[in-house]
Amino acid sequence: MSQLSTASAAVSTSLLEDFSLEMTGKDVPKLEEASSLIPQGTRINVTFLGNENLRMRLDAARAVKRLGFVPVPHFSARRLGSRADFEQFLGGLQADGTEADVFAIGGDPIRPEGPYEDSLALIESGLFRDHGVRHVGISGYPEGHPAISGEKLWAALRDKSAAIAAQGLDGSIITQFGFDVDPVLAWVERVRDEGIALPIRIGVPGPAGVRRLMGYAARFGVGTSASIARKYGLSITNLMGTAGPDKFLHALAEGHDPERHGTVKIHFYTFGGLKATSEWINQFRKEPLA
Repeated sequence: MSQLSTASAAVSTSLLEDFSLEMTGKDVPKLEEASSLIPQGTRINVTFLGNENLRMRLDAARAVKRLGFVPVPHFSARRLGSRADFEQFLGGLQADGTEADVFAIGGDPIRPEGPYEDSLALIESGLFRDHGVRHVGISGYPEGHPAISGEKLWAALRDKSAAIAAQGLDGSIITQFGFDVDPVLAWVERVRDEGIALPIRIGVPGPAGVRRLMGYAARFGVGTSASIARKYGLSITNLMGTAGPDKFLHALAEGHDPERHGTVKIHFYTFGGLKATSEWINQFRKEPLA
């Protein structure tokens, strides 16, 4: 094995030492099915969907903890109808002992359903801190956002990072998924140049059908030109096929420089399911350069 390949193998392994996963409130049976494949202590984000209610979200966080993982419930600012709704969710998590780690996002609605315009408003409210939260995750967009300008995204990232520190909390960033490593690493380097030292989790899709991946990419404004698709391993001529992030992770391992990029880990969006993603991760960790 060459020196470069050895280095790549080492970084590939370290990238997956502390990966995180994502699930919805409806995925508890799927998490139970996949639980033996997932390392104990793995961080599992629980999304905040508009078609799920408070009980489902609390039950999902409780199940994550019961199975030996770290629940990271999402709070969607524009989906919270009132301060009382915000406090009720936090209070329920605190009563269950699942409040330590959360993820704050703006959410899909264009207009807020309550008093919170964005995730910064949730952080600055002080309610996370007051209800025992110790760690707040925030979003990053290496390839931009279809509805928000680039400079607004950078200003928001700076403001949220500062607000987390001002609240005396720990924080981290999870990026939107992408198919091209180059803009991701360039974005991470700018994050560091902006003076933001928060750990970063690079979002990648777990193995899933090509048609499904392309659909999510279109929905979230992620670049999927033919050249990028081929680079990632997507076959746009065979939409019935499946693809995993093998090539992306190899390229990330090759390009990652701890001195320039700081702490970088992986967050898997489980579009193809928790079990399929967990099986893929276990196989990739055994043969990181296969």
